[in-house]
Amino acid sequence: MLNKKNLHLLGENNLSRRNFLVGTATTASLLTVLPRFVLGGSGYIPPSDRLNLAIIGTGGQGIVNIRTLLKQPDVQIVAIADPNDESDYSAYYYGGTAGRKPALDLIRSHYEKSGAKNGARTCTPYLDFRKMLEKEKGIDAVVVATPDHAHAVTAMAAIQLGKHVYCEKPLAHSIYEVRKLTEAAREAGVATQMGNQGHSGEGIRQTCEWIWDGAIGEIREVHAWSDVGGWADGEKPKETPPVPPDFDWELWLGPALDRPYSPAYAPYNWRGWWDFGTGAIGDMACHNLDPAFWALHLKHAESVEALSTEVGPETVSDESTVRYEFPAQRSMPPVTVTWYDGPRRPPLPAGSEDGRALGKNGIIFVGDKGQILCGGWGGPPELLPKALADNYTPPPKSLLRSNGHHRDWLGACKGGPPPSSNFEYSGPLTEAVLLGNVAQRSTGRLIWDGPLMTVTNQAEPNQYVQSPYREGWEL
Repeated sequence: MLNKKNLHLLGENNLSRRNFLVGTATTASLLTVLPRFVLGGSGYIPPSDRLNLAIIGTGGQGIVNIRTLLKQPDVQIVAIADPNDESDYSAYYYGGTAGRKPALDLIRSHYEKSGAKNGARTCTPYLDFRKMLEKEKGIDAVVVATPDHAHAVTAMAAIQLGKHVYCEKPLAHSIYEVRKLTEAAREAGVATQMGNQGHSGEGIRQTCEWIWDGAIGEIREVHAWSDVGGWADGEKPKETPPVPPDFDWELWLGPALDRPYSPAYAPYNWRGWWDFGTGAIGDMACHNLDPAFWALHLKHAESVEALSTEVGPETVSDESTVRYEFPAQRSMPPVTVTWYDGPRRPPLPAGSEDGRALGKNGIIFVGDKGQILCGGWGGPPELLPKALADNYTPPPKSLLRSNGHHRDWLGACKGGPPPSSNFEYSGPLTEAVLLGNVAQRSTGRLIWDGPLMTVTNQAEPNQYVQSPYREGWEL
């Protein structure tokens, strides 16, 4: 509306009736061609341009994903599903509480504070993700942040409905499940991304470019590690306390075989139990082995062997060393890749300064001209020895840089290019990672037929290639 103040800004003394009418007509004309986001004000996203997202799993990492996604202006979180209402996570690095209630409070508070700019936004909570997918017909994409054992059944249910899927690492609980998810996503043509967030960083891209540039020559040896572990004490709990209020234990079990509830399993320490988690290697190798898979074009290992502390029928090892042999790929020679977890570490890179110690997570590439040391999660590369670094000129950037791990996936959901950790890439990476657990639960060197998902020199280890399912929860 043109009021007294508007007239002054237009030049009150020179404004004739004719000029006013012309100006009004011009303004009306402009309003008909202005994009909708301008008419809606700064930050306005038309509802037709928004992605309707659902979150399956609202534990610690589920909350982390929600916080990130709420910052995206073209995302609307319309539903969440988790069998747990609320649990205390203050003893863990996530801090605070997690579950349906904290997640819903976070989402609703965000939309209330956003005001009219974002329009009316609602989010519906569910205990059972299956009911959510059945009722919420408008969901475009799903984020899976459940415990490992439920990744495959939840992600597969979404894929079969044509939903785009972001799934936390490891992609699934078993090699078989990973393969099936990869194939299903390919057939459905949905946008996918695994939650190994460092894959979208600058460091892993630099590492690839330096290696492809020949910075350390041919690489025949790689070492990666993480200090995580210690989730379980090796024995099945003898006590069977009552299930906490507002926690549906049967739903939390999902595809896992029946057992009584125990706080030793949920909400957090499930990683240490074979029925629910995948141990240290499943937790962290999708991060810390990622640079090797990308830079060296790895896929199927030819063999694997593990040296671990006692591995029980119920619980993972407290510390292990897993050694893979990969065949030559493209122009690169065969390579031995060794994984260490718990307190175990590889030797310091040659040329390290006195007193140096390796951090809690990382990877070392050993070449015939030098070595590259990277921090965990695809951290920035460091050339060693120093003399090599002082005389090295990095090549021009050749890899496409990321707009952010979630952002790349959201763009793909809208028809953009696939994100770089889509299931075609992260599937084979996760298969190799989980092959390490097959080795930990077996003895001796295993000869592996990757395409057929079969150990060929022993029969016993093949029982660990696929997880058992409770009736009605089969993949």
